[in-house]
Amino acid sequence: MLVFTTPAFAKDTEVTGPVSLDLFVSSSAVDTDFTGMLVDVWPNGFAQNLTSGILRLRYRSSQEKAGAGESGRDVSHHSGFVGDEQCLSRWTQVATRVSSSNFPRFDRNLNTGEEQARSTRMVKATNVIYHDKAHPSALILPIVP
Repeated sequence: MLVFTTPAFAKDTEVTGPVSLDLFVSSSAVDTDFTGMLVDVWPNGFAQNLTSGILRLRYRSSQEKAGAGESGRDVSHHSGFVGDEQCLSRWTQVATRVSSSNFPRFDRNLNTGEEQARSTRMVKATNVIYHDKAHPSALILPIVP
């Protein structure tokens, strides 16, 4: 799991609308998951989960039609989360947790691209998330002024 954390907010901040996570990734598997969680980290260290989402690579082009990926190829995608209104208090931080699984919240992915419900064959996926100038992965928060 990768965790990215912002500095503390200097003032109360309202986030309203769709929160999204834009990732540049590659995987050794033809299908894998990328999950993200938005977390409000209080000054005392308590971490409150706000929202989360998932992108199964086989559905990166269309939520209705699965498509096989190419292992090892860089893929740019947009993973939208369910957005709702949040008020982030002064002195809190926002953390983004990125992983390849959030079981049992989301069903398992065996990384083969085969039909999930009946497949028993599993493939280990080596996943890379790029976050450099050429691959600007980012958390997008719709902040209300």
